[in-house]
Amino acid sequence: MTGAVPTRILVIFGTRPEAIKLFPVIAALKADARFAIRVCVSAQHRGMLDQVLEIAGITPDHDLDLMRPDQSLDALTAALLTGLGRVMDAERPARVMVQGDTATAMAGAIAAYYRKIPVDHLEAGLRSGNIHHPWPEEVNRRIIGTIAALHFAPTATAAGALHRENVDPSRVHVTGNSVIDALHWITARIAAEPALAGGLAGLEARFAGKRIIGVTSHRRENFGGGLEAIAAAIRTIAARRDVAVIFPVHPNPNVRKVMDGALSGLANVAMIEPLDYPHFARLLSIAEIMLTDSGGVQEEAPALGKPVLVLRETTERPEGIAAGTARLVGTDARRIVSEIFKLLDDRMAYEAMARAHNPFGDGQTARRIVEILAHEIGQQA
Repeated sequence: MTGAVPTRILVIFGTRPEAIKLFPVIAALKADARFAIRVCVSAQHRGMLDQVLEIAGITPDHDLDLMRPDQSLDALTAALLTGLGRVMDAERPARVMVQGDTATAMAGAIAAYYRKIPVDHLEAGLRSGNIHHPWPEEVNRRIIGTIAALHFAPTATAAGALHRENVDPSRVHVTGNSVIDALHWITARIAAEPALAGGLAGLEARFAGKRIIGVTSHRRENFGGGLEAIAAAIRTIAARRDVAVIFPVHPNPNVRKVMDGALSGLANVAMIEPLDYPHFARLLSIAEIMLTDSGGVQEEAPALGKPVLVLRETTERPEGIAAGTARLVGTDARRIVSEIFKLLDDRMAYEAMARAHNPFGDGQTARRIVEILAHEIGQQA
C-alpha cells in the first residue's frame, strides 16, 4: 500500500462508555499510515464525555453538542440523523465506525446507510433477547446489526448471535472488547501518575477498614420503581458497620431525585458526582463488589477480580454470567441484599466470582481491529 491514499474513516460517538471503548481503537488507527481518522462527537453525554476526551487526548473534528434537558428519544434521534448526515456530506468518508448501542451509534449507522457508506460496528452481536431490556439499547444494536459491513464481536457468544441472525460469517470477527485495552492503559497511567486518581483519597481515608461496595445505576428501564427498590437495598446494605457504599450518581434527574430522597445523610453512603475515567478505575480497584446496571462495568470489574451483581432482569453480556464473574439480581430489594450479604459473609462464594476468568478480552482488541480493517481495504483495492 506504499503511496496509497489513506482510507478516511469517520468515527462517531457521543457518550462516555463509547469514548472509553473507542479511544484505544482511534489511537491505533491514527498510528497507522493506512488510515486517515476523523472524529465526530454528538455529546449525548456532555460533561462525562469531555472527561474521557481530555484524558485520552482526543480533539473532535466535529462536535454536534446535541443534548438538551429532558430531550425525548425521538427528538434526539431526529437531531442526530440530520446532524450526522451533514458531517458525512462534508467529510465524505470511505467508512463509518460506531460502537455499541446508543442512539448516536444507531443514528450514525442509518445516516451512513442512506449514503451507502460501509459501517463498522464495534461491540457487535450483544443480545438480551428482549427489546425492552435494555431499553432502547437492544433495538439500537439490532438496527446497527442489519446495516453493518463488518461486525467486531467481543466474544464467541456475540458472534454466535450474529450467525443466528444470518449475518455472513465472513463479516463477523471475534476481537475481544476494547474496554479491556482502555482499562489496562488507564491502570498503567495511574500507576505512573497516582495524582490522576487522587481525588478519592478523602473517601478512602473516611472509609478505612470498611468493605467498599461500588454502585452505578442509570438504566432507563429501572426508572421509577426499580430505582426506588435499588435505593432501599442500599439503605439496608449500608446499615452494616463493616460496609461503606460509594455511589457516583448519574446526572439524570430521574436518578438523582430518587437517590437523594432515599440515601442523603447516611453515614456509610457517599453519593458523589460522576467520576472521570481515572477515578472510576480507582473505584473499581478499591471496591470489594460492584453493584451496577451498567454494561461496561460487567466487563471492566472482572478484569480487576471484582464480582459484579447486575441490577437487571436480563443482560446482553451472558458470558459474564456463564463464566461466574457476574450474577443477575434484578431490582428486588430483598434479592439484592441477600446476594450482597452472601458475598460479604461467605468467602468461598466471593472467591469463586473474584477468581473466575474474565471472558471479555486480553487488551489486544484495537490491534486486531486495525489489521482486520487493513485486510478489508486491501481486498477492495
